[in-house]
Amino acid sequence: MAKENVQKDEERLEQIESTLGKTEMFVEKNRNTIMVVLGIIIVVVLAIFGVKKFIVEPREAEAQTAIFRAEQLFENDDYATALNGDGNNAGFMDIINEYGGTKTGNLARYYAGICYLNTGDFENAIKYLGEFKGKDQIVRPLATGAMGDAYLELDNAAEAAKCYEKAAKESANSFTSPMFLMKAGLAYEMVENYQKALDMYKTIKAEYPNSNEGFSIEKYIAYVEAKLAK
Repeated sequence: MAKENVQKDEERLEQIESTLGKTEMFVEKNRNTIMVVLGIIIVVVLAIFGVKKFIVEPREAEAQTAIFRAEQLFENDDYATALNGDGNNAGFMDIINEYGGTKTGNLARYYAGICYLNTGDFENAIKYLGEFKGKDQIVRPLATGAMGDAYLELDNAAEAAKCYEKAAKESANSFTSPMFLMKAGLAYEMVENYQKALDMYKTIKAEYPNSNEGFSIEKYIAYVEAKLAK
């Protein structure tokens, strides 16, 4: 038994040595190719680091400084000036054009969409809100919901309902979700899709009963159920 174990150990060692030998032969045979590949990898990594350190980060810092005044105007509800600037300071459209590839430039698209919504340019509101690529748990659904508002202003209640429903699902929380579920339900009622409206209202009742919308949801449920019963 002991001899068998010794023999097996020797066989394993021979296999390992054989594998190592083949590896060494492969490395030796392809040394130049391997060095070239490693060199390319190093150059790419250094290039990525250099771009981030010396181009992306400074551009981001510039964009954050440039957007500051427009954000102040936005907070004061001066949407037109926030959008186009005041002659001395950049507006959100300037930020998009100059720093569109930065995170701040992306955020400017959201701001621009809201500005267009509040100044009555609903087509551009949909355009820029649709181009906003945010992952924030509050801002992302607000952007989608604002697209719904724009569609509603354009008398497209069906598309508005889809946006509201999507906004409610993008970030499940007790603040935005019941609000957009309610908006979706009302929009579905406008196009007489009472079953979808009922689905929205029942979701509020089941998942957000303590929200502002949840306190009065029973009457909305009763209304659409009566419509469906006819």
